[in-house]
Amino acid sequence: MISKKGSNFDVILFTAEYYCDHPLSPAGVIAKVLDAKGFSVGVIEKPKTKADFTRLGTPKLCFCVTSGSVDSMLNNYTPLKRKRSEDEHNIVTEMPDRAVIVYCNKIKEYCGKDIKIVIGGIEASLRRFAHYDYWDNDIRKSILLDSRADILVYGNGEKQIIEIAKRLKNNKEITGIEGTCILCKDIDSSFELLPSFEEVNNDKIKFCRMHAAFSNSKNLAQEYDNNYVLQYRYPEYTPEYLDWLYSLDYSRKLKPGSLLEMAKFSVVTHRGCIGKCNFCSIALHQGDKIISRTQESILAEIKKLTKHPEFKGYIDDLGGASANMYGMDCKNKIKIKCMQDCITCAKLDKSHGKIISLLRKARKIPGVKKIFIRSGIRYDLAVNSRKYIKEISEHHISGCLKIAPEHFSGKVLKLMNKDNSRFNEFVSVFESLNKDKKQYLRYYLMICHPGDDENETMLLRGSISRLKNIEQFQIFTPTPMSISSCMYWTGLNPFTLEKINVVWDYKTKKKLKRIILKCLGRK
Repeated sequence: MISKKGSNFDVILFTAEYYCDHPLSPAGVIAKVLDAKGFSVGVIEKPKTKADFTRLGTPKLCFCVTSGSVDSMLNNYTPLKRKRSEDEHNIVTEMPDRAVIVYCNKIKEYCGKDIKIVIGGIEASLRRFAHYDYWDNDIRKSILLDSRADILVYGNGEKQIIEIAKRLKNNKEITGIEGTCILCKDIDSSFELLPSFEEVNNDKIKFCRMHAAFSNSKNLAQEYDNNYVLQYRYPEYTPEYLDWLYSLDYSRKLKPGSLLEMAKFSVVTHRGCIGKCNFCSIALHQGDKIISRTQESILAEIKKLTKHPEFKGYIDDLGGASANMYGMDCKNKIKIKCMQDCITCAKLDKSHGKIISLLRKARKIPGVKKIFIRSGIRYDLAVNSRKYIKEISEHHISGCLKIAPEHFSGKVLKLMNKDNSRFNEFVSVFESLNKDKKQYLRYYLMICHPGDDENETMLLRGSISRLKNIEQFQIFTPTPMSISSCMYWTGLNPFTLEKINVVWDYKTKKKLKRIILKCLGRK
């Protein structure tokens, strides 16, 4: 796929992460699907110098730019805005701050202004409209304007990039492609108009209204000085499409130092998340509906892995954003038009029958010794199926299972959109099934979320003092386009406009951190 210096590729892809021919590598997947459709692709990873940017020449169709699987600012800085590279406890992949903007500007400087630039990945996806930027502590414009890219791909971008490449090859316009954003002078009646950049930059109530209107299922528009950023609604991805793209011949060859080393033999079962936690951006990236691969496709991939020369019999992880959401697909035939909240929908199948069936079939594949579920589960769903908890306890846990109660204050949990009402029930079921197996739960917690303060943190401390194995706790970091980030910036609930207590100063954040550290017996 990557050929010699000077070759004239159809597409040249820049990534701020190591490129890996792996289904969990954003650059790897985009390169693979383009290659499968007959487009030649060159990949340049982690470029720094002019020689790096120009070593593959100019592509026939376009440059593609991504920071990779994480926003570069989140990658580079801690919640207290310290450089992660200066923290001996953090393992980071070095990338420039605001990598997408930096790379686009370098491309224009070194390669000319006429060639098309496509931006994508989570950094572009979640900065497609005006957004609060924690590191600037201010409102930034759509990344389309700062990067001067021709088109932005949001969410998982396989369908979009293939359509863009086809149109460019046939000298057609790249407007109107589902799952993309462009800058345009005019809009039509199919677009819902968001408050303008000027309005959200000067009025926090309008900033809230913008956040409440965000959706992947709509055509949206936002005005910038007589121009509009247009979002075309997200395309419908199907199980059959996911089956195709995960069936491609990934070598799973990793670069030394790649963050995928612990997931080399992981298998993705589905996309999307129905949890809709306010601090999480998955709903505006992968989507708030589950799209599950077919069992046949997943089992075929596992069988193929058993033939890999480096495979030792262990599937590192089997799942998605939450492993037990597999099979919880929307029953509506046209998912993008269903506005029902899946997790509260009466039609949602919480029996876990599909995932149990998959696990049992996968275990029987010759050459498979153990299949781990390391990415964690959504325990408030799992508690509906004692059979599922028993299944993973007996066959799919490596000593511990990770779950994320996040907090134990009802006030904070409501603002997180988390329901912990069945936490004790789940713990009781799990412990009763695992008392003789010496397996235990590990918990993830979050402090300093909007609504949190010293009183709520003391309540959290009291709740966790009886728990063992707190895996980690994190200080809330506002990330672009999340509901919680809107709360953090405005001090308001964007749906009700009620005032919310927010911890903004670092001194108080550090104080709350010390309270939890002391409870855990750490310094």
